[in-house]
Amino acid sequence: MTGSRQTNERMDLLADVAEMYFLDGKNQAQIAKKVGVTRSMVSRMLTDARRLGIVEININRRLESDRALENELTRRFKLQRAFVLTERERTNERLLRDLGRAGAYMLTKFLAPNEILGLAWGTAIAATVEALEPERPLPLKVVQLVGALGARSKEYDPNALVQRVVQKTGGEGFYLNAPFFVQDQETVRALLASSSLRETFAMVPKCDVVLLGIGSTDPKYSSYYRAGYVTLQVLNSLRKAGAVGDVCGRHFDLSGNSVDVEFHRYIVGADKEALMPVPIRLAVAGGVGKARPILGALRGKWANVLVTDSYAAHQVLELDEQV
Repeated sequence: MTGSRQTNERMDLLADVAEMYFLDGKNQAQIAKKVGVTRSMVSRMLTDARRLGIVEININRRLESDRALENELTRRFKLQRAFVLTERERTNERLLRDLGRAGAYMLTKFLAPNEILGLAWGTAIAATVEALEPERPLPLKVVQLVGALGARSKEYDPNALVQRVVQKTGGEGFYLNAPFFVQDQETVRALLASSSLRETFAMVPKCDVVLLGIGSTDPKYSSYYRAGYVTLQVLNSLRKAGAVGDVCGRHFDLSGNSVDVEFHRYIVGADKEALMPVPIRLAVAGGVGKARPILGALRGKWANVLVTDSYAAHQVLELDEQV
């Protein structure tokens, strides 16, 4: 009990020191005098406060976009809109976070109360959902586009992402209570015949906006492979069939055409036929390794609004001229 009380007192002291430094604008010497410790100890306490999560620092850097690249992407692929992050040295984590911020910015441009939003999955989608902060209640119907991926990827599992958007907007969720990948076709048919899944799938073409990720079949960048949902053998079979990327688990070649692969017979998710009637198909994808998947997605009209970065945008445009 004594240890617990001492821990609580220590945490309160760290919070007091952090408030004096970050909120009250006091310097470390002033805080040291106030608390009765040395200046170096105050410095260590501030470090501990960050390490323990008492202090969380958010840097709201202004998002800058490359208008020239946006215009060229929009013109060449007949997009409705594009947002291209300007070229700046970023770690993978920072790029993902900035893509999410840009994705959330674009998403709010197209959403209105009582509309229907379809939600896919993936790290870029999770980053977009994390950055989404509606200024006012935005009651939406939020539709899950692909089945659940399981406990290994809770931070970007489709069920969890739908729940998060519902919490942030005050909306209502419509779920696919089924796994994304199923071991046999008979089970897939049984699941698709269930009334709850039929109801959710029937809402997909009625969506006003869908938020999509663009996956890769390159083992270095494939979320399915890296998360353990497909084997290297399956991934190689997809590549052998010409697949360069996917949207909602539906794979396409570099021209954007759907590829006929066995993999599609074992998944629970919206297909292209269901997605195409949606007026706003917003895809968020970028970084090294995504040029070919993005190009295929744009050529095939899987997306008509794109959020990406300048490096990927340049690669997409160059590749489009070459192939």
